[in-house]
Amino acid sequence: QVQLVESGGGLVQAGGSLRLSCAASGRTFSRYSMGWFRQAPGKEREFVTAIAWSGGNPVYADSVKERFTISRDNAKNTVYLQMNSLKPEDTAVYYCAAVYLRLSKDYHQYDYWGQGTQVTVSS
Repeated sequence: QVQLVESGGGLVQAGGSLRLSCAASGRTFSRYSMGWFRQAPGKEREFVTAIAWSGGNPVYADSVKERFTISRDNAKNTVYLQMNSLKPEDTAVYYCAAVYLRLSKDYHQYDYWGQGTQVTVSS
């Protein structure tokens, strides 16, 4: 069982930065690949980025490449999402999620989810 709690969301102006954190409980965190997804009002949940259980092989949605960076600290059971050059279209609720071992862009594959944190980017 893995419980996830996101933090770090907020209101920021376009061009600004935010860093989201996702703290996980459970001793097997290091065996889970971690992903970030987001959902804007009236839209489906979409993949943002994911990182393998080992910390390697991060993958990104085209819309956030070169702007967002995912990282993890297995010693702290935490995954991070550094978001730079934010745009109004990045406004959404951001969720972290865990999937056992394999890396996936498909949210259906993920086993555990956090409650989400709101990110609002003003123009």
